[in-house]
Order: sequence, then structure tokens, then C-alpha cells
Amino acid sequence: MPQIQSQKKRVKTNNKRNLAVNAQKSALKTAIKNVLSAVEANDKEAAVAALNTANSKLDKAVAKGIQHRNYAVRQKSRLAKAVNSIAA
Repeated sequence: MPQIQSQKKRVKTNNKRNLAVNAQKSALKTAIKNVLSAVEANDKEAAVAALNTANSKLDKAVAKGIQHRNYAVRQKSRLAKAVNSIAA
């Protein structure tokens, strides 16, 4: 446990930030799962709506430095491919 006052404050802010990042990562994973479940149910409209939401969350995660740019591009491509497979 830190003894210095500024380090005590830093521990608090780090924990607070950690909770926020974990919440955003969890929301991102949920959005991705929503796309995949809509694709599995062959619901094109729901899949497209979920894809838009997931793309937005991926872009925000990259902008905030939570996920790497390549991860976001890979996920977007994978999800778009899955949604486009419904029409086939």
C-alpha cells in the first residue's frame, strides 16, 4: 500500500479507470455477440442494426486506446462477412 498521498490518489484513479475500461470492453463483446446471434437466427434486419452498433463501439474503443486498430478492422470484416452470408 502506498504511503505517499499522491500515490494513494493515483491508486484510486487507476481503479476507477480500470472499471470504466472493463465495462467498455464488456459492452463491446456483448455487441459482437449480438451480431453473431442475429446472424445465427437468420434475422437480416436485426443483424444489420447490431452490426452498426458494434462498428460504432469498435471505433470508439480504438479512439480511446482500449483496442488496437487492427483488432477493430478484423472484427468489422468478420462481422460484415457473417451478416452478408445471410442473403446467400
